[in-house]
Amino acid sequence: QVQLVESGGGLVQAGGSLRLSCAASGRPLSSYSMGWFRQAPGKEREFVAAITWSGRSTTYADSVKGRFTISRDNAREMVYLQMNSLKSEDTAVYYCARGISGRPGTEEYEYNYWGQGTQVTVSS
Repeated sequence: QVQLVESGGGLVQAGGSLRLSCAASGRPLSSYSMGWFRQAPGKEREFVAAITWSGRSTTYADSVKGRFTISRDNAREMVYLQMNSLKSEDTAVYYCARGISGRPGTEEYEYNYWGQGTQVTVSS
């Protein structure tokens, strides 16, 4: 069974930085794309970032371009999301997800395994 566990969330001041980690177990991640999504209270879950199986290509939501960086380490079965210049609107539960294919996607239906989420709160 594939399991994804996020960590690294917490409380941070606006303008600060945080790095989220996603640890995978079960089937190796190397053949699949990986993504990060987030969901704020009362709002729909939205796409944040995605990375191809090889890590050679990435995709970002316009709201986080230039501030967030997704990366992966297939040998360690880890995926990361480096978040810089955080804003109050970044406050949400962040989820790690494994893609159905090796191509990055921006839609929820393109992913079939999800972590439990980690809370990120940005104070202002």
